Amino acid sequence: MHPEPRKVTVLVPCRNEQQNINPLYQRVRGVAENLANISIDILFVDNASTDGTQKELRLLASADQNVRAILNNRNFGHVRSPFHGLLSAAGDAVIVLPADLQVPPDLISEFILRWKEGCPVVLAQRRNSDETLLFRVMRRAYYSALRRLADVELHENTPGYGLYDRRVIENFRALDDPYPYVRGLVSELGYPVVLVPYTERQRVRGVTKNNLYTLYDAAMLGLTSHSKVPLRLATMLGFAASALSFVVGLTYLVYKLIFWNRFALGVAPVVIGLNMKIVDVPVRYRDRTYGSTNIHRWRHGWLLLRMVLFAARKLKFV
Repeated sequence: MHPEPRKVTVLVPCRNEQQNINPLYQRVRGVAENLANISIDILFVDNASTDGTQKELRLLASADQNVRAILNNRNFGHVRSPFHGLLSAAGDAVIVLPADLQVPPDLISEFILRWKEGCPVVLAQRRNSDETLLFRVMRRAYYSALRRLADVELHENTPGYGLYDRRVIENFRALDDPYPYVRGLVSELGYPVVLVPYTERQRVRGVTKNNLYTLYDAAMLGLTSHSKVPLRLATMLGFAASALSFVVGLTYLVYKLIFWNRFALGVAPVVIGLNMKIVDVPVRYRDRTYGSTNIHRWRHGWLLLRMVLFAARKLKFV
């Protein structure tokens, strides 16, 4: 008797990748044809593309029963949208690949081989790339700092692409983290990880979706998810800033009473602004804990601003 084929889902998050959809599909199907006792299906998660990506996905899904697509109504970001796809995939294991072909689909065979050997998580690890020297130095500095500050071991240069076993995904689901740092969750849960090195290919078609904000957001997510050091530093700086503000405020009051008509305006708001900046770090941890949306962050910031303006007006500083 032949063993029953095991099902593997290839998950492809995408946004405005019309030119890459078909080349990626052909590469994945080419690899799938050479796999013994493995059934491959492809799940695309489109993050509200504005080009013809969704049209291409509909055509593929209608032509191939092994292709499915989730079409988001809006852009849910580079973290939540792929994670939703990960939880929606039906395979015994899920392989996450980017739509831009910078991580070669040929790695699928290696991922599955390691999975068959019993490893529940197999991650692609970037060894070489065509990025600029400045970007490479910044990346190394970030990972070096993260290794020192994190509470768990985090693997360097692993963008999160690779294979995740079904039981790992079900543990992700049970954690119910609304904005997860997946690479860190793997380490938190203690699963053994096999790293598969690869050379990052240069993008041939389309435009990268990574920008300063998405890279900063990912960096801060990794830091605040697995280290309390920034929060503790912010607490100490907050105490120091409060003490400094008290001394400056007292000096300000005495100086104002003595030189009432000659005192320059605009000093108190600077002192208040110093304390407001320290608040930013605890707010980031609150967002990680409660999964706040942008509207919650906006309301929080607006409340702080109203409190500061009210106090300033009462003291006749503004």
